[in-house]
This record gives sequence, C-alpha cells and structure tokens, in this order.
Amino acid sequence: MARVAVELTNFTGGELSPRLDGRNDIAKYNSGCKTLENMIVYPHGSASRRSGTQFVAEVKDSTKKTRLISFEFSTVQTYILEFGDQYIRFYKDNGVILDGGSPYEISSPYLEAELFDIKFAQSADTMYICHPNHNPRKLTRTGHTNWLLTNEVIINGPFMDHNIETTTLTPSHKIVGATSTVTASAVTGINSNQGFLSTDVGRLLHIKDGHLKITSVTSTTVVVGTVIIDLGITTPTTDFALGSFSDTTGYPACVTFFEQRLVFAGTTAQPQTLFFSRSADYENFDDKYHETVADDDAIVYTIASNQVNAIRFLTATRTLIIGTAGGEFAVNGGGTGEAITPTNILINKQSNHGSANVDGIAVGNATLFLQRAKRKIRELAYNFDVDGYVAPDLTILAEHVTESGIIQMAYQEEPNSIVWCVRADGQLLGFTYQREQQVTAWHRHIFGGSFGSGNAVVESVEVLPTDNSEYQVWVIVKRTIDGATKRYVEYLHNQDFDETDDTSFNYLDSQLAYNGSATTTISGLNHLEGEEVSILADGATHPNKTVSSGAITLDRSATKVKVGLPYVSLLQTMRIDAGSQNGTSQSKTKRIYEITARLYESIGIEIGPDLDNMERIPFRSSANAMNSGVNVFTGDKDIEFRGNYETDGFIFVRQNQPLPLTVLSLYPRLVTNDG
Repeated sequence: MARVAVELTNFTGGELSPRLDGRNDIAKYNSGCKTLENMIVYPHGSASRRSGTQFVAEVKDSTKKTRLISFEFSTVQTYILEFGDQYIRFYKDNGVILDGGSPYEISSPYLEAELFDIKFAQSADTMYICHPNHNPRKLTRTGHTNWLLTNEVIINGPFMDHNIETTTLTPSHKIVGATSTVTASAVTGINSNQGFLSTDVGRLLHIKDGHLKITSVTSTTVVVGTVIIDLGITTPTTDFALGSFSDTTGYPACVTFFEQRLVFAGTTAQPQTLFFSRSADYENFDDKYHETVADDDAIVYTIASNQVNAIRFLTATRTLIIGTAGGEFAVNGGGTGEAITPTNILINKQSNHGSANVDGIAVGNATLFLQRAKRKIRELAYNFDVDGYVAPDLTILAEHVTESGIIQMAYQEEPNSIVWCVRADGQLLGFTYQREQQVTAWHRHIFGGSFGSGNAVVESVEVLPTDNSEYQVWVIVKRTIDGATKRYVEYLHNQDFDETDDTSFNYLDSQLAYNGSATTTISGLNHLEGEEVSILADGATHPNKTVSSGAITLDRSATKVKVGLPYVSLLQTMRIDAGSQNGTSQSKTKRIYEITARLYESIGIEIGPDLDNMERIPFRSSANAMNSGVNVFTGDKDIEFRGNYETDGFIFVRQNQPLPLTVLSLYPRLVTNDG
C-alpha cells in the first residue's frame, strides 16, 4: 500500500461541474470543489463562510415581486431604491427612509411584471430610466425625502426617417406654445400608411423648422398638438417626420452614457437602432436635419444585419459595447482614441453568441454578459493576439450552477471582486472574478428559512458602493413566515477581517441584534414569528428557540445577543488525486486516516468523509467559561479522520453554528491499495 500526504492549498477553482469528476488532468481540479455552499472564495485561495444578512424591512406588498436598484448621489450619499408595483421606496444608512413616521415613497408607472426589464443610467443626482412600454423617465433627488420622477425628459427628437412621399402636412399655427391643428393630405407615409393613430398622443412631430407634441388625434389625417419649437410655416409641406418614441413605436429598452452623450436604444419599431444625444446636452436629440452636420450633433445609427438583432444591453467601457439577441458589437470613432461623431461612427460585430435581456457588467477592461439562453456568462474583452474581441464562457467548468437560468446580475468590486447572480429558482450565485490572478470561482448561497416546502428564495440583488472597506450586497428574500408569504429587504454584513470580538459575529440570516443591559427576553422579532431561530449570546452559541408573539426567552441572561435564521456552510473537495505506486489513485481503494486543516480565525467546524460521519473540532478548553465565547483560532488543527476504505476520498468541511470559518488549506494523509 502506498502512503502519501496531499496538498489542497487553495480553492480558487470554486464549485466544479459533476461532468468534471473524471478530469483530474485539468489545472483547476485540485483547487476545485464538488460542493461550495454558503462559502466565498477569496482571491488569495481560501474559502470562507459568507456573512449573514441583516433584516431591514418588509417590502410594501409581500404578495408582489420587487426589485432593488442602487442610486449613488455622491461617495458618501448612496441609496437603495425599492421598485415595486407602481411605487418606489428609498433606503439609506442601512434603514428605510421615513417621512412622518411612514416609509417615504413616490409613485411610478412600472408594473410588477415590468420591474426586471427596467434599464437605467445615472449621472450625479439624476437617473434616466427606460422600459419599452413607457416613455423614458428621469429620477432626480434634492433631499432624502425629496425625489421626483418626471416624464418630460427629451426636449427635441429623435425622429424617424423623414417623409419621402408626396403627402403634405398643414399646421394651423406655428409659434411656440400655440395649439396647432395639423392636417395631412393623405395617410401615405404616416405610420406605415395607416395614418395617425390614437397611440400617437404624446408623440413628437417634426414639421419644417420645428416640432410639436401631439395632444390628441382627431382622425387618421388630423391631429392637434402644442408647438415646442417654431414650425416656421402654416402652409402645406412634405418636410415632416414622426418621433421615434411613442406608444405606437414603443420606447427605448436600453440606456447608458458614452462620451458625454446619453444613449438610448432598442424601441419596438426600431429594435436595432441607437439614439445618441447631442454632446454634453443629454436631453437634446436634435440631428440638425436642415443644417450642416456638426461633430456634436445627435446621432441615429441602425445596425445593419442579416437577422433581427434586438438590442438587449449597452455597456460603456473603452468603447460602447452593444449586446443584441444575435451578437455583440463595439462602437468606436473610426480610429484609436477618436470621439464618435455623426460622420465617423463605426459599429462592428465582435461575436455571435447573443445576449439575454439583462444588463451587462463592466469589470476592468472586460464586459461580462449573460448569453441569450440565460445559462452562460461570457467575458467580452479585447484580445491583441486576434486583434479583436473574444468572449470565453465563464461557466464552462461549472455549467450546473446556472442550469435553471440567471435573471439578474450585480458586481461587488470591494473587497473581493464578486459577481452576484440571482438564479431563477431563487439561489444566489457568487462568482469570484480576478482575471489577472486567474481566479474564476463559482459558489452557491442558500439563505436561512424556507418558502413553502423548499428553500428561501432570493428575488433581487443589488450592490451599493460605499466609502467603507466593502461594498454592500442587498437582497430581497422571499420566505414563508407564520404561514404567510413575506418578502424582506436585507443586506449581507461586511466580512470581518479581524475576528477578535466574538460578540460581533454576524452569521445568521434576517438577523437582528440586541445590545443593552443583561436580559433573558429578546423582543422585536415579529418578522420571524413562528420560526426556529439560532442565537449567539455574548459571543457564545445558545440553544435554538421558536419566536412567539415576536419574542424569545433565553436560557441565560446576556447583554449582546444576535438572533436570526441559521444556515449551513459546506465545502466538499473533489476526489483525492494523490498518486500511488503504479499511477493514479483515482478509482483505487484508499483510506484517509488523518487530516491537517489550516484555518484562519475560525471556531467550531466539522470535518468528515460524509455528512453522517462528521468530527467536530474542539476549540473550547476547560479554561473557557461555558456562557462566554471562544477566541477564534488561526493555525493548524490535526484531525483523526473517520473514513473507511473506499474509492472516492471526499473530504467534507461544515459549519452549522453562527460562528466564523475560513479554510486556508487541507493536508490529508492516506493509504492507497495498489492491488
């Protein structure tokens, strides 16, 4: 029998696909895991228990889906916005903003079914919001309880192709502010020869030198509107064009900023068209149709393609990246470093993968986007070897983690560069991504509590940039509480990089904390009514209790208490590939008899060959009082392994207490039967 010691020095491979169980020849095999649940992979290589979540508030209406969007007014004033069915609520400094004792909110036009198709772009105190069913909105902030969502965003243009038929329009009035009746000589050339439609109300209409906004439709040949820019004539003219945005043609599906221009794209009638504002004049889309074209004029560009490439997302990096249903494109000014203008703009196709209707994420010099079937995330980046963009699949080694599809993504740059993804079945996926260090590691997160007979469901995720050491990850979690469906706004606690105070541990979900005089009664837990909760009292674990009438009674008094829903962190290695006297140890009978676990600031973990035979590592000594916490441990722990002779050689590491765990490396020792 061969006796060997193995080095599992890092976990930067993340959770690997079951289809890779036999691929011990690839570099990621020994650094990968068969299971990585409620654990975060650090770029350094360690795997650490994720922090728990802090309960903030219940959404306005728990019977309906809601979505979180961040708003960054300044580096010190950042907000989370709760978009629900026709309303917006606001959160700041880890709590909901109140006005007169009630949550401050404003009305919005977005229905529950439309929330996750909203796209937005922000500049200082202004956010532009678009959805294909609604005219673009502008959200502005002048104070914590002073927000305004306005409909009147665009002051001029954009317009569809100008009339080329013999049809004329005759306005009754031309001056600014006048109510003008416009009569068409025929329906030809108007709305695909249908003439004016009732859905044209609110649409811009360009006539000769100016334009008006249609306020009513009298017939297919007569409309009434308010003049916005002097038309210059009241006589018949063939010089007219209908606005690009309307209930008739649909509204932009995407928005971003690029080179001091506001960019909209993808209406129903023009799904492949981009609309660039005038330079440094975000709400002006005047293309100066009757004048000499200038470099700062607005731009309208339609992507030429053999198929319908409806635009799904816009991401501004070094260039403007356009994700469409049929492929990915890049916008540039025709030369290195040249700004785009109406005369030099070029849009070139870079890949043919196709994109889902989910915003891409700019990470460094790359754009991460979700492929059309919502199961693959690709990394679109410029490659000098091919002198173009390439888009490798970032899920190729872990395709199983996205099998049910991804519906939302958010990027947490600090501290560990993690892309968070909401899976269609409600699991939250984490993807530690540091390309320069070759770290691309997937991990899955299942939140405490339950929904119906299954796990708690994450429905939305957003990252809030802060000036602290860590960007905050906010989520909306759906659970069944006391027999009813509840949707809670929560955020993940910061990772504690110096776990010296055992009373500051935050490893419970939907958690609340008590800090005061010694007590045995903890109240204010109405959001967990009827739930069995886990407890950390003065830094020590405490028997679970069930919340009744919003309170629990402790077995012992405590001054610092954390109460919340428990969750399990689990790491399972791949099959040990240790070598033997005559080749690989794969499929051979083997026995792990001892393991050294190198830990960092950890307490109370279990290790074993399977989940039914786990050995709890002792951290408490006779010198530690039972009603106080145990100091975190950093160093090596030698464990006698309970495994029998078998062919797999898996190692399980588990933490099910509200305590920290960071596994730096594992060093199993085993014997292999070469017979």
